Amino acid sequence: MKLSVRLAFLLLFINLPLFAQGVQDRESVRQRYLVGYFPQWGTYGGYNVKNVITSGSAPLLTHLNYAFANVADNQCQSFDPWADYQNPLPADQTVNGRADSQDPNAFVGNFHQLQELKRRYPNLQIIISIGGGSADPSAFSTAALPQNRKAFVKSCIDMFIRGHFAPGLHEPGIFDGIDVDWEYPASDADKTNFTALLKEFREQLDRLRPGMPLTIAAPAGSWAYQFIDLAKVQHSLTFFNLMNYDFDGPWNYETGFVAPLYRSLKDPDAYNNADAAVQAYLDAGVESRKIVFGMPFYGYEWGDVPNIDNGLFEPGTPENWGDGYNYIVTIRKQYQMFRDSITQEPWLYDGYNFWTYDDPVSLAFKMDYVRKQRLGGAMFWELSSDTSDGVLIKTLAQGLRCDRDDDHN
Repeated sequence: MKLSVRLAFLLLFINLPLFAQGVQDRESVRQRYLVGYFPQWGTYGGYNVKNVITSGSAPLLTHLNYAFANVADNQCQSFDPWADYQNPLPADQTVNGRADSQDPNAFVGNFHQLQELKRRYPNLQIIISIGGGSADPSAFSTAALPQNRKAFVKSCIDMFIRGHFAPGLHEPGIFDGIDVDWEYPASDADKTNFTALLKEFREQLDRLRPGMPLTIAAPAGSWAYQFIDLAKVQHSLTFFNLMNYDFDGPWNYETGFVAPLYRSLKDPDAYNNADAAVQAYLDAGVESRKIVFGMPFYGYEWGDVPNIDNGLFEPGTPENWGDGYNYIVTIRKQYQMFRDSITQEPWLYDGYNFWTYDDPVSLAFKMDYVRKQRLGGAMFWELSSDTSDGVLIKTLAQGLRCDRDDDHN
């Protein structure tokens, strides 16, 4: 063996641990999740599955969570069959550029477009999210009871995983897993039944295919997660979508931040921030890699805010229920922008009106936190609130270093 070859082998051997660490680091990057919720009702406002592609979001996502399916009569049901699989879209709103069939029995709507999306991005996992804020929490409580649990889970799997959407309508293979969004368990009985419900989901999914994604939309407030056995349910879950937002909003008559990472100096509540929620989950025994850090692509507004400290943590009158980031950027020039030095949260104020929201700077700050805390990735609510060129999701993807362009066929 020539001396140069022997030296090359020696250098490889010496650097093998570093090489192995580099491979491990790259693998850990690839395994971070980027989860975006897709709103069922977006189609009525012109936001369709096609927009996930035209915005550049599709190759960046690891999971698209379709929101929502309903729970009624101890069964999974469609909230809106028209939007889900009955609404024929014109050619300019479809993924493949062809108009949907006008046949009343045709499989069309959002679900058909998700089917087309999956053909283009086969590695994108499409998840059905069951529940949401508009679902009746008592319906979950009843469905999770021992006498109803098994049949309820079967109905969800039959409908969404096996694709039995309606009589005579069978389209399997669209949804890859389930996200349970029970807002929220509210008693010790709910706590016990939620643990058992997720275990039942895990078992029935694994009988179809081991390891199918099972997640929950997890609350950031102790008033809600006190009724979830975090340490136990993690054994059933792929990860938690931790909703690190709505710390302040229009239910309060005082301004504040919708999604601060840390406690702002003026915030009277030490636990009213995302870091406190993450640390509470870790302290409860949840593995860091199973925490997916949630962020809002929307903001809230107050009026009648006195001109003290630029309106931050001052009395105000809530104005409606806020709006998406793609609207906020259109009005930003009408206000002066400020940024909190601790949380990196921006806010807008004009001496009277106050807006709280996240922007690329605050999101990048949070992605640095996700990496340093070795969390599982990032989640956001929701896709239609981003700009048409996907500036927010691109910020998250860059922060996580999880660009998935190689998955595009």
